Amino acid sequence: MNTNNVKTWTLMAALAGLLVFVGYAVGGSRLALVALAVATIMNVAVYWTSDSLALRAAGARELRPGELPEVRRIVADLARRAGIPVPRLYVIERPEPNAFATGRDPHHAAVAVTTGLLEIMDERQLAGVLAHELSHVRNRDTLVGTVAATIAGAVSFIAQMLQFQLWFGGSDEDRPNPIGALAAILLAPLAAMIIQLAVSRAREYGADASGAELTGDPEGLAQALERLDAANRRPSFGGWFGRRAEPTPAPNPAFAHLYIVNPLRGADLATLFSTHPPIAERVARLRRIARGAGWTR
Repeated sequence: MNTNNVKTWTLMAALAGLLVFVGYAVGGSRLALVALAVATIMNVAVYWTSDSLALRAAGARELRPGELPEVRRIVADLARRAGIPVPRLYVIERPEPNAFATGRDPHHAAVAVTTGLLEIMDERQLAGVLAHELSHVRNRDTLVGTVAATIAGAVSFIAQMLQFQLWFGGSDEDRPNPIGALAAILLAPLAAMIIQLAVSRAREYGADASGAELTGDPEGLAQALERLDAANRRPSFGGWFGRRAEPTPAPNPAFAHLYIVNPLRGADLATLFSTHPPIAERVARLRRIARGAGWTR
């Protein structure tokens, strides 16, 4: 198990431990089990429909027969190398360069790219981006994210129920420990969110490393990330094949974590509260991989 996977599962264990702590702080494990059941039902439903929900929210359309043959060729080659079925391919008519993968498993996966991405990437860089996305599919990162969201949602649910219990009272026997209750209401949801976001960042590092291994070209993905970072800092973008695009609404924040770079420019006030690691650190890691493996292109 590599370092990123160890970090991911350590964070998941921390989330589970936080859930147990909050449940007992409130006065027992029953509420924790109820919260976990409710959060599980909600997130399982999202997990099974994640591909259609994300694609619909992004305004993606499936590629027509014969459309973007170069993208099809690259994805088919990478899927063969990864040992997974070729995912469904979608395009998003947006000027911002970006891409994401979704789906509950490799047999129900989809990869979407924006028209803006296709405009600014050369073939080497595009292969790096698509390898990153197929790595998310192979690594089942949607499942990992759903489990993390389930536990974090259960923690928040307990905190909300505890507020109602304190407001509306109850017998002395039912009242939770006041110190534990305060910690659960104020700190637990924040801690759960921070851990959940850390899981997301760890999976991005993991997909970078897996994508670099898939192509054998860490530098290609590093250059793609630098180009994405530079492009997303610009105030405006051109349209498809140079046409100026009409203003488009911002991407749905609920699906921001799926993209290869955060589509919500300026949304992250600090790395701790970011869905994605800093681009500079991702690029530095990729170049360390390239030096360590002795890959040159």
